[in-house]
Amino acid sequence: MSDAHNIPSGTPSEAAGLPAATPLTRAALEIDEYAATLGWDLPARLFALVDTAKLRKADPRLAKQLGLTDGDAAGLTPVEQEELPAGAALDKFLGTIAWPDQVVGCALVVERLMLPPGAEQTRPKNATEAELADWVANHPARQEVRITAAVLRDGSREIALRLREKDVAREVLTGPDLVPGLTEALLATFS
Repeated sequence: MSDAHNIPSGTPSEAAGLPAATPLTRAALEIDEYAATLGWDLPARLFALVDTAKLRKADPRLAKQLGLTDGDAAGLTPVEQEELPAGAALDKFLGTIAWPDQVVGCALVVERLMLPPGAEQTRPKNATEAELADWVANHPARQEVRITAAVLRDGSREIALRLREKDVAREVLTGPDLVPGLTEALLATFS
């Protein structure tokens, strides 16, 4: 786990004001808000999720470096990891990850093009991956999205999905099953 970066603690967060949200949902929304401050057209970002209370107790020095205080609510602290290797296929890279025991979950932020429901009906048959990528990139109904996928060791999962054309926090969609392939890949990093 890297201690070089974390999401700024103490930053006002709409996610923190959601009483019904789970700690995993709050972490996904907090990471989404952080990524939104960085802008678009960026490479994927990986985060370890650690139990905030356990982190403060186990490593007070690191907790202080991350800006965590005793007054912080219980929950999950996202810790940004080193930059992903340039040009590495995401699925292959995720297959190389092994998390230490103190990491209770992880999150990944990626930008992708998505098509609306029903677009699959016009998908070219027998197309190569490159041809499919070109078809999606040139589809008139494509949407640029930022996906924040977060999972816990126990199998819990959450997605925060932000459309580039609706780039405001109140328009972020959340749900555990929005991008199941991505959450499955993240869960595999714990096996």
